[in-house]
Amino acid sequence: MGKLIEAIIKLLALIFGGKSTPEAPTKEVEVAVKGKIKNIEMIKKHEGLRLDAYLPTPNDVWTIGYGHTKTAKQGMKISEAKAEELLRADIAWVEASIAKNVKVPLTQNQYDALASLIYNIGGTAFAKSTLLKMLNQGDYHGAADQFLRWDKQKGKTLRGLTRRREEERMLFLKEK
Repeated sequence: MGKLIEAIIKLLALIFGGKSTPEAPTKEVEVAVKGKIKNIEMIKKHEGLRLDAYLPTPNDVWTIGYGHTKTAKQGMKISEAKAEELLRADIAWVEASIAKNVKVPLTQNQYDALASLIYNIGGTAFAKSTLLKMLNQGDYHGAADQFLRWDKQKGKTLRGLTRRREEERMLFLKEK
């Protein structure tokens, strides 16, 4: 498979006038360890830690810990250790979503940026997204630009989501 990727990169270099796209992983760029998020701190930063269940916005679902929603209920309280446990469980389904849906090589930064996005929007929305379609077609830059479209809730732009998507996009495009 490595030779196939090298051949594709060489072909892209010919197409783009001797330069491969900077977003496409090359041998010199660290390729993501299969199924492992390294930048969990990014998710923690954007989700924040709340030990009492809350509604992030009026149109949202009950949330607790680091953005955990699956088992959160009104009035629920947890410890910091439980929040970490829920985060690790949620990370597992995020990693499974990437493994199932992404068909192209990723750098670790690209993997971590996608993980942060998926953690926030969910696996189903990601699987149906234009971002994923573009990525799987090898359009890394186009996929990066798609991050910026995911800053709305019920049609309303949320500043916090805009900042998060800008940071995810920058990480996605960062080589090292």
